[in-house]
Amino acid sequence: MDGIGKADIHIHTYYSGYSNLGLLKFPESVTTPEKQVDCARKHGMDVICITDHNAVRGGFAAQRYAKRFDDIEVVVGDEIMTADGELIGYDLNEYIEPFLSVEETADLIKEQGGLTVAPHPFSFHVNGLGEKLFDIDLDAMEVINGGHPDRYSNPFAQKVVERFPDRWAAVSSSDSHSNYTMGYNWTEFEGSTADELRRAILARTTVPRGVPAPVLGNVQWSYEVALGGQKLMYRSLKKRLVPTDGNALIDKVLSLNDLKKATAIFAGILYCMPPVSFLATTLSTSFLGIKAKKMNARAEERLEGIAALLEALDLQTRDGDGDDR
Repeated sequence: MDGIGKADIHIHTYYSGYSNLGLLKFPESVTTPEKQVDCARKHGMDVICITDHNAVRGGFAAQRYAKRFDDIEVVVGDEIMTADGELIGYDLNEYIEPFLSVEETADLIKEQGGLTVAPHPFSFHVNGLGEKLFDIDLDAMEVINGGHPDRYSNPFAQKVVERFPDRWAAVSSSDSHSNYTMGYNWTEFEGSTADELRRAILARTTVPRGVPAPVLGNVQWSYEVALGGQKLMYRSLKKRLVPTDGNALIDKVLSLNDLKKATAIFAGILYCMPPVSFLATTLSTSFLGIKAKKMNARAEERLEGIAALLEALDLQTRDGDGDDR
């Protein structure tokens, strides 16, 4: 074991596919696995985990690429959409089907020898598990998610972990979909290897560090996916886009007709115009601020509800152990 290591266990690549915003579709990421590895090395990460949405191929690609370096290790993961919210499988060997119950998903992760991590567990604007995370054998909880600059999601997760110490490892992850949002936060652990990070998670000795990425970083990411999406559409129109095995984003682009591709290119240009992007940033920031204020108003009540829930679960577990004897 050598000193204190830095890890980022929640990173995305262009294998994460696309998302829907009303009638619009946009890439989750246009960054390759190789670029994410290079960026992580620049930020001094010893271990990273690639956790694409419902996909593991990006993790394996990054892992192969990282073998040429001696200062970083890549772990294969997956941010899996369950029927109850998103759950990260850390240290996986195989793909797991999405949209199963969180209990079944957690069991499948454990069957592979993987660890379970709750990303952005109490988010109000993406799919966190919320109180459903208490129904599974959870190894770690994100208390700093780099994509959540609001004043509720991360602070409330930190309150839960502080109120109930040693139940879960506390981790800090960038949730980076772009090089622009990596490096602002990370998890510290004793050692420098993936095996030592795994042991630290299981021993609950990890230390979350850093702060969420700034709004500017997320704006840069949005520009990147808009421009990157336009390039993919253009290459497809020119018949220069080659299918990539397991890449949902490229598969989606290739499935569109030429009119939809041309429309998407126009929409990307419109978004990148300063008034539109400025308005989108202002509206989203305002929404986060207003909603966080409302959530914080009942944060203590929610925390007490969690305390009662955990007490009931602990009692049920003790009673069950007694029946077994």
